[in-house]
Amino acid sequence: MNAVTLTRRDMLSQGGALVVGFTLAPMGGRALAQGTPKAPAVPPSPNAYIRIAPDDSVTILSKHIEFGQGPYTGIATLIAEELDADWTQMRAAAAPADARFYGNSSFGGMQGTGGSTAMASSYMVMREAAARARAMLVLAAAQAWKVDPAAITVEKGVIGHAASGRTARFGAFAEAAAKLPVPPKPKLKDAKDFRLIGRDVKLTKPDTVAKTNGSALYTIDIRTPEMLTVVVARSPRFGGTLDGFDAAAATAVPGVVAVKAVPTGVAVYANGMWPALKGRAAIVARWNDAKAEMRDTDEMVAAYMEAATTAAVLPKKAVGDVDAALAAAGGKAVTQDFVFPFLAHAPMEPLDGYLEWDGKTATARFGSQIPTLDQGAMAKTLGIPPEQVKIEVLLAGGSFGRRATPSAHLAVELAEVAKAIGPGKPVKLVWTREDDIMGGHYRPLVVHRMAGAIENGRITAWKSHIATQSFMAGGPFAGSMKDGADPTMTEGASEIFYKADAFRCAVAPMANPVSTLWWRSVGHTHTAYAVECFVDRLLQADGRDPIEGRIALMSDPRAIACLRAVAKLAGWQGPMAADGRARGVAIVESFKTMVAEIAEVSIGADGVPRVHKVWAAADVGQAINPDVIRAQLEGGIGYALGHALFAEVPLAKGVPAVRNFDQYRSLRINEMPEVEVVIMPSSAPPTGIGEPGVPPLAPAVANAIARLGRERPARLPMVRGA
Repeated sequence: MNAVTLTRRDMLSQGGALVVGFTLAPMGGRALAQGTPKAPAVPPSPNAYIRIAPDDSVTILSKHIEFGQGPYTGIATLIAEELDADWTQMRAAAAPADARFYGNSSFGGMQGTGGSTAMASSYMVMREAAARARAMLVLAAAQAWKVDPAAITVEKGVIGHAASGRTARFGAFAEAAAKLPVPPKPKLKDAKDFRLIGRDVKLTKPDTVAKTNGSALYTIDIRTPEMLTVVVARSPRFGGTLDGFDAAAATAVPGVVAVKAVPTGVAVYANGMWPALKGRAAIVARWNDAKAEMRDTDEMVAAYMEAATTAAVLPKKAVGDVDAALAAAGGKAVTQDFVFPFLAHAPMEPLDGYLEWDGKTATARFGSQIPTLDQGAMAKTLGIPPEQVKIEVLLAGGSFGRRATPSAHLAVELAEVAKAIGPGKPVKLVWTREDDIMGGHYRPLVVHRMAGAIENGRITAWKSHIATQSFMAGGPFAGSMKDGADPTMTEGASEIFYKADAFRCAVAPMANPVSTLWWRSVGHTHTAYAVECFVDRLLQADGRDPIEGRIALMSDPRAIACLRAVAKLAGWQGPMAADGRARGVAIVESFKTMVAEIAEVSIGADGVPRVHKVWAAADVGQAINPDVIRAQLEGGIGYALGHALFAEVPLAKGVPAVRNFDQYRSLRINEMPEVEVVIMPSSAPPTGIGEPGVPPLAPAVANAIARLGRERPARLPMVRGA
């Protein structure tokens, strides 16, 4: 089915439809669009999330963008469950940008998707909305048939009254139900009665058909009369600024309409992508590098190492005298440095956006991950009130954090190019693959300096010093900063599973012009590797089994259960396997989800690690769609493996040295390991799954490599120069 975009007006103007609402704080969008991330305390206002049409279709309006992680399917499942709808009735559409009605409770009321919060923030809200709709349909049928509502049944989209033998589908009572009062406290199903939530049933995703038959609409597909395609020439170095340019050769290219200076560089406007690219290539620009990053990556690593040696900011906790404990360990103390490179997000669809602006109002259409920030940033750029900026959220071809730019990066540039050409000229801004990889917002460069000691299975000292950038500093989430650091710099390292007599985690915030951003699993993408590799090294030095040794150091029952489950799934009998293979393990809690993974690895004749199979155990609270959970774990494992083995964005005199997938190496299909997953049973509220499959993979692989007699890779990627 088509993943269409409907506005609130579209939803409310459907004659004969049952529109079911529930409450969210109505001023959240206005406050947050102005950069104040807080939940407002004002009276609630209803808004529709479910439309039951006369044709029996049930359309859910998803407050979360769909870019492959499955919220359309998850939300439709929650609603179909409580509504007792048949899955063939279910449709999905994107909600427009309006935090008053579509705010994310995990984001303080701001509308947005990220942090693996979509299902956690939707679970009860969507179930209650559907239960209200069901109650209204039942009452409408009971009134029409003049029977007791308690005698009405609903099953797979059919409303029935057994005593009289009457049945009807939803559409027959949609109009009548729409006139009834909305019940404030609907009765929800007991989990034992679920037929969809948590059940291993195969459901066709609402967005699958359109994506496979080509009818799904992405920004790149937009064509409108008078539309201009825009590409921007940007500084080759981060922090570089424009001193001037010569556009004569560019304007001579057939199809080029205009060339304008914008804050990010030089915008080329053309009647199509090809003339826009040709025009951009013809621009002669003069860049000022006075404030640009001019170092090579290795120079930056050396500076980070020095800073990490004397890291002064202590996030969260320090226990005991770690330096004294290390001194007491003497020659048995273990030290290890880890280096993590800049990484591009590299979604299959690079950034793009479409905008119409008439001087007073604006309508944008693109894959907006945090519409509230985008809305506010575009309004500020265009000089109009936030409520005059309409965003129609489209499907997007991946993100991995790239679209969740706190500074509303794409939205601002889109508004800037529209502003530069003037009102009344629709523009479609497109970033090429090279633009995105060379000028993107990377996973930061990170250094960990570790030291520790273990004796008779007890960790006596654990020291972790980190040097990295904060991408929250100076942005709308700067309020989370403390002493120059933000939680994402140390999450997963400042609080660990393992008991240590003396413990310290410190961070040195590093500043440079390279633009950085959260990358799939955020801080856990590097802290998980450092922590899980280091504890494994300590256990190996002490002659302990990687799984039993971890469990002996733990008190977290979820972590212990996941380790036991993954060990059982893999038939664990120790780290060594047959045929030149070894197994490594890692466990990480991220976004309130616990994931343990075991990787079976060999080393090829070319020295490249080969991962044959990965076993995973995941505790996600109440599972909603087991099939989606497995898919996200499989995808996260593949994404993590490709980056851990091959990917980095090195800088040469400040210029990114890779441009496209021929240099920014991804995992190939023949390199994808077999994956087997067990989902832990749980009645706890749902947590997230979009990101948690990523962090354990790389350390599990590294720990397997160590058991093969090789050094654990201390600098990623494992295969440098690939």
